[in-house]
Amino acid sequence: MNVAVTEMLRQKGAQPTAQRVALAEILFARPQHLSAEELLEQARRKGVQVSKATVYNTLNLFVDCGLIREVNVDSSRIYYDPTMTPHHHIYNVDTGELTDIPYDAVQLAELPELPPGTETAGVEVVVKVRRRPAD
Repeated sequence: MNVAVTEMLRQKGAQPTAQRVALAEILFARPQHLSAEELLEQARRKGVQVSKATVYNTLNLFVDCGLIREVNVDSSRIYYDPTMTPHHHIYNVDTGELTDIPYDAVQLAELPELPPGTETAGVEVVVKVRRRPAD
């Protein structure tokens, strides 16, 4: 097992099983945005014996532990992002591509009044784009 990944999982409170370590190695290999299905496909290509349920459970655990973040682009498409520094995204609805936008590239004049007893935990913007129709 990858010692650095194993230690990272332990530090965040995720028990490092062989399957979790293998999935984390794929997720943290580079900055990327993967759906659960894409992660499952990559894992199987690498010879990792893992079920779809285990992939979903592992992704949910990693989100809960603060290892990755969930990016909901629409009601049927969720991506998982290992970049935990604040940033936003552009989502291409034609291609399914998700691209990072630096946090300071998006400026909001102000936030709406929050419900009583709440505070802002973060602001994430997803800009959806598509190909322009031909004139």
